[in-house]
Amino acid sequence: MPEKHLFEYAVIRVVPRVEREEFLNVGVIVYCSAEGFLQTKFELNEARLRAFSDRIDMPELTARLGAFDRICDGRSKGGTIGLLSRAERFRWLTATRSTVVQTSAVHPGLCENAAETLERLFVQLVL
Repeated sequence: MPEKHLFEYAVIRVVPRVEREEFLNVGVIVYCSAEGFLQTKFELNEARLRAFSDRIDMPELTARLGAFDRICDGRSKGGTIGLLSRAERFRWLTATRSTVVQTSAVHPGLCENAAETLERLFVQLVL
């Protein structure tokens, strides 16, 4: 039987009007220390987002989500935050904030393969 590892994940949400607390799930971020894994997957369905709010700035939103990828990748391309450990980067990305891009609460689980878990969660929670 394959070994299972503890992982944590959060859903990435677009909150066009923070004061209304309405959101659309657009991605997932998964962290698994045992596998040295920190990755995000997102998809911006412009038609769906525009139906939700006509105030969406798609280039700005794309840039903000791209920062999630760069921070997950680490090193200097993730800026100062990208130089932190994987665990610290995950905690920074999933910290509570009042911006257009937010994350859900962090949820734990067990997985055999973090990359496969990211794909499964993406399909279940975003698509």
